Amino acid sequence: MTIENIIVIIALIVFLYWKFAPVKGVRNITTSELKNELGNSQKQYIDVRTQGEFKNRSIKGFKNIPLGELSTRSATLQKDKEIYVICQSGMRSMSAAKTLKKLGFEKITNVKGGMSFWR
Repeated sequence: MTIENIIVIIALIVFLYWKFAPVKGVRNITTSELKNELGNSQKQYIDVRTQGEFKNRSIKGFKNIPLGELSTRSATLQKDKEIYVICQSGMRSMSAAKTLKKLGFEKITNVKGGMSFWR
C-alpha cells in the first residue's frame, strides 16, 4: 500500500467520523421518548424534512423548516428554549443539530430514527 492510499483512507475515516459522529452537547432521544416530551410550550419542535415530506406525514406541534432553509430561518427560533429536531431517518436532523450549535443554540435534542420510527 502506498503512502497516498494510506492518506486517502485516513482522510475518508476522518470525514465519515465527522459526518456521523454525535454532536457534542446535543441530546439524542428515541421516538418513544419523544412522545413524553410533546406538547410542552417551553420547547420548540422542528421538522427539517422537505415541505412535501412534511405535508405527507407530520407530528402535531412540529414546525416545518427544511434543512436547506434552517440557517436563514433560525431567527424565528428562540435560543432560550430547547429545540427538538426530527427528519425522516435521523441524518438530516443530526446535520440540523450541528448547524444550530454553530448558530449559538445550546439546548438541542435530536430524535434518532426520525419519522421512520414514529408510530
